Amino acid sequence: MNTILRCQRCALILIALLAASHSPARPANMPVILDMAARADLVDAWLEERAQSVLPMLMRREGIDLWLIIGREYNEDPVLKTMLPATWLSARRRTMLLIHDPGVDQPLETLAVARYDVGSVFKQAWDPDEEPDQWRRLADLIEERAPDRIGINLSEDFALADGLTHTEHRLLASALAPEYRTRLVSAEPLAIGWLETRTAQEMVVYQQICAIAHRIIAEGFSEAAIQPGVTTVSEVEWWYRERVRGLKLTSWFHPSVAIQRPTATDTPATVIQPGDLLHVDFGITYLRLNTDTQQHAYVLKPGETAAPESLRRAFAIGNRLQDILTENFVTGRTGNEILEATREQAIREGINPSIYTHPIGYHGHAAGPTIGLWDQQDGVPGKGDYPLYPNTAHSIELAAIHELPGWSKPMRIKLEEDAFFDGESVRYIDGRQTELHLIPRQ
Repeated sequence: MNTILRCQRCALILIALLAASHSPARPANMPVILDMAARADLVDAWLEERAQSVLPMLMRREGIDLWLIIGREYNEDPVLKTMLPATWLSARRRTMLLIHDPGVDQPLETLAVARYDVGSVFKQAWDPDEEPDQWRRLADLIEERAPDRIGINLSEDFALADGLTHTEHRLLASALAPEYRTRLVSAEPLAIGWLETRTAQEMVVYQQICAIAHRIIAEGFSEAAIQPGVTTVSEVEWWYRERVRGLKLTSWFHPSVAIQRPTATDTPATVIQPGDLLHVDFGITYLRLNTDTQQHAYVLKPGETAAPESLRRAFAIGNRLQDILTENFVTGRTGNEILEATREQAIREGINPSIYTHPIGYHGHAAGPTIGLWDQQDGVPGKGDYPLYPNTAHSIELAAIHELPGWSKPMRIKLEEDAFFDGESVRYIDGRQTELHLIPRQ
């Protein structure tokens, strides 16, 4: 896109931001939420910028000369969906994208072997009147470029990098000459790299996306949604769903709200009561990026103005466990290596840890290194063997398990906050919870 058009697009987005900031329907403490047209402009601008900066770096890092991304309408490759323009909610018929690296000193070729352009990034490279066979046209384009390594999205370990279906794979292999068929390789690290790498422009806005999620959580963990003695956890879960849709956003999973109590009571376990420790797991999708957050609230008993000291100490230990984990983020370490180092350090400090951290971005449980699963604390084969790269986002998800006096079973401080790794250190994208939410607010 030329400079004039890019400036015009940025100006339109700015106007939308200013208009949204004065909208009477938006609560005073809620960050700006763009209208749908401005969202589309921003998503498309990001895609153009990523195609010019992220794609060449990754193609050369992974040594792939030509990358094929192929999918059919309603059965899209997960990578393909991230490369469609904002106004395309699915592929059209069979959509083929071809990305070719002609050399270090030349820009990438980004072609659509389709009847029309795919957005502004992928230019039409097939005329059915000249060559009726779409697969034959793709094979001709490949032979003209004579790549040594042709990446296709096949992966045993990462579903997000395994988007080429059996039928498409079979038809592709049939269309290629034998010498090019032997040059097909898995594009797994390239696909993961594309999905996990965040740009500086995205990260500026990601802070606001996480802030929106934090505001919604805080509102739900307050008198706005909870009347102790009456409200059930299911009602709070649905309150969150309705609140998200009321803001013209979506959730990528149904929120969960749970209660922890020192001992069993006669009160139904689903009705929120004074003295309860509440937990929420909540995530939104906005501008093609996702959040994933877990926080806690304490329901004050009559006469209380703060949570019990034992709970506050337990929460501080949960924060310490977060610190131990993020201090072990080192470029090149695998998820399993980070998991092992974190668990060893935490145990030395007297913390009983459970680590289950994952990447966040285009997907909630996104592409990149898995750092433990709740039921696999000794390492995760495959996904846990993937290395940590700079400019990636992660949901720092874990639990610190405590034996507290007066509690009949172990209590868990379960925390999750979205963070960014720049290659040197980790920062929380919109901060993290360091104190319990109190109901009612003090």
